[in-house]
Formats: sequence, structure tokens, C-alpha cells
Amino acid sequence: MWDSEKKAVIEVAQEMERKGLVVGTAGNVSLRLKDPSGRELLAITPSGRYYDSLKIDDIVVVDFEGQRVEGEQKASIETVMHTEVYKARKKVNAIVHAHPAFCSVIAVTGLDIPPLIDEQVIYIGGEIKVAEYALPGTPELAKNAVSALGPRNAVILANHGVLSVGRDMREALTICELAEEMAKIYVSVLSLGKVNTLPAEVVELEKAFFASVYGEGEG
Repeated sequence: MWDSEKKAVIEVAQEMERKGLVVGTAGNVSLRLKDPSGRELLAITPSGRYYDSLKIDDIVVVDFEGQRVEGEQKASIETVMHTEVYKARKKVNAIVHAHPAFCSVIAVTGLDIPPLIDEQVIYIGGEIKVAEYALPGTPELAKNAVSALGPRNAVILANHGVLSVGRDMREALTICELAEEMAKIYVSVLSLGKVNTLPAEVVELEKAFFASVYGEGEG
């Protein structure tokens, strides 16, 4: 069941690896599922598996309590973080968690990325915050991630990596790439010693546009 959805998860996980957003078995990818019974479910990559070897049956389906519904593999250690994001963000249907280099640099510095260019605000929703540190796979990390993510589409996890969300798998991966691009820009700008953020009135206008597209209160 859900073979097409599982395939989509595999394809994005493999693309994430090809693009250098993770190394080895790091990171995880999930997709919200529509279950005929009305249960809240997600398909997620398994723990400790190389992405290029994944098959349809390796993708694990769990409910929002973390209970396995389908699949024999162990679900990603970060399943609780994915489920908590889905609970908080009803329009989010896909999540990509990766460890790209520049986002990881920001994760170590603990510096939020301010609104730097238009695309950042229009597609991510404004600044990219750094969530407080917590051990991987813990409810504390999930709580911190949801809090720092807020209504936006990307959050950096302190001393860890980045989590991006989208209405579908392609969008979630694109947001991940954009977050890495923003981190690269910010690190480069800081090295030059001068940061010119977007004007406040522009940020507010673009945030309003973002909310009209992604806002949970819409539709």
C-alpha cells in the first residue's frame, strides 16, 4: 500500500544525497499519508540505511504516536520530530531533514539568519531561526524544532542540521536547498563584515504574501 508515496520518499532521499545535503545514512525524509480510515500517518525513511540501496518495502509507515503500521525496518530516529511538525502544521505534507555544510556552520554558531534576499522571505517566511539544542531523536528536540520553526518553512537545529517543510516532496527539498543557499550567503557576508538586511517594510509585505500561500489560517 502507498507504493507511489513511498517511491516519492525514496526519490527525494536519494536526490538529497546526490546534491550533497547529507553524508552516508544521515538525515531523513517523510511524507504525510492520506489513510482511508482517517488515521494520521506518515511514510518515513528507515534508520541507518544508505539511500541508494532503498527499496519500496524499506520505507516505514507509522502513525502519529510512532507506532509502526507498515514495513519491517526501524523508522528513523527522528520520527517524533516529523510527527510533531505535522501535528503543528496542517498544511505541511513533506519534511526533509539534512546536514548540509553551511547550515551546519550556522547550527554551530547559533546565529539566526536574518531576512537577506527576497526569495528567503517569499518561500521560507522570513528569518531562519536556530532551535535550542537537544539530543537527536528526543521529544525535546522535536519540541524545540517546532517552536523555532513557527509558521516558516525552515529551521536550523543547533549543532545538528536543518529541517525544511513543504506542501509536497519537491517543495520540501527545494526549501532545504534554499536554506543552504541562504546559510552560504550569510556566512560569506559575515566574512566581509557588513550585512544589509531587507528593509523592514519589504519584509512585512513579503511575509504577508508568504502567509497568503502557506499560512495555516488560509483555506
